[in-house]
Amino acid sequence: METSSLALSSWMTFGLLLAIGTIVQLADAQAFFVFGDSLVDSGNNNYLATTARADAPPYGIDYPTHRPTGRFSNGLNIPDLISQRLGSEFILPYLSPELTGQRLLSGANFASAGIGILNDTGIQFLNIIRMYRQLEYFQEYQRRVRALIGSDRTRRLVNQALILITVGGNDFVNNYYLVPNSVRSLQYSLPDYVKYLISEYRKLLLTLYKLGGRRVLVTGTGPLGCVPAELAMRSTNGSCSAELQRAAALYNPQLVQMIREINNKVGRNVFIAANTQRMHSDFTSNPQAYGFTTSKIACCGQGPYNGIGLCTPLSNLCPNRDLYAFWDPFHPSEKANRLIVEQIMSGSTDYMSPMNLSTMMKLDNWTP
Repeated sequence: METSSLALSSWMTFGLLLAIGTIVQLADAQAFFVFGDSLVDSGNNNYLATTARADAPPYGIDYPTHRPTGRFSNGLNIPDLISQRLGSEFILPYLSPELTGQRLLSGANFASAGIGILNDTGIQFLNIIRMYRQLEYFQEYQRRVRALIGSDRTRRLVNQALILITVGGNDFVNNYYLVPNSVRSLQYSLPDYVKYLISEYRKLLLTLYKLGGRRVLVTGTGPLGCVPAELAMRSTNGSCSAELQRAAALYNPQLVQMIREINNKVGRNVFIAANTQRMHSDFTSNPQAYGFTTSKIACCGQGPYNGIGLCTPLSNLCPNRDLYAFWDPFHPSEKANRLIVEQIMSGSTDYMSPMNLSTMMKLDNWTP
């Protein structure tokens, strides 16, 4: 009996040591954190009382489970595809009850559909995780991890992690241009509004830096006036909305310039800018060159260009998603996301500034 108890105790001790060893090993692996809006939300809004949700078919029709996950995509989104390229598992939404223990050490996705740089962006969606709250959750995440692996390893995990932030488009389409004579459009001219957004975004990025971010990928907006939703609402002849294109043309270069200034301020290339406007424009201006039959009509939707409302079980649905640049009125298809991630990983300086993600990941001088 004593021998059996001793053996059981030895096995329990071995199991505990094995578990601790696994957690320590994971803590030394690279984590991935995601902040932003519906372009990168992997399901946080499923846990919130909000209308900004992608939790019903046909969302997820091409996801490995063929079920909706909260991703605003027919399949994988940009964080999923970056995870694949890094050889790591898909990170969980921060609000997922499964994000505990070892899974916590892989990172977390804090993104929430509908949010913007500004707190008043997306107010029509009610309960969403605004950027200040996403950053608070990041601090809470670090406290949870410190309880698992200690302060030093937690700091190293965060410093060595890749961080993706995608935000800004909603500040135009779901704020400044949401309704005629919106509060923000009466308050600011478009050039002044862009300057205000950039100044507020700068604060967010500096906060990420203070919280330990040392490899931060920052995406710009796409060609805002060319998405099916804007074509349906604003276009009379199928051409992109000139006003929203002007907004993107003002915003994106100033974002790149601001990132250069922050890198100079901190003395290293912590932040890299992805020119997603150009990446999108490549296949919206010449869809056939990328294997698409159209970049104007959404695969799933209703009304002109399938651009009205969200994708629902009652929407028109295309049979082959790979032929469409846009999955729904606002979001790229998985195939389009793959093209974007390819440029993020290995694109020239026309697409990535000051370098692409593959180059950044190979550098040795990022170490804190």
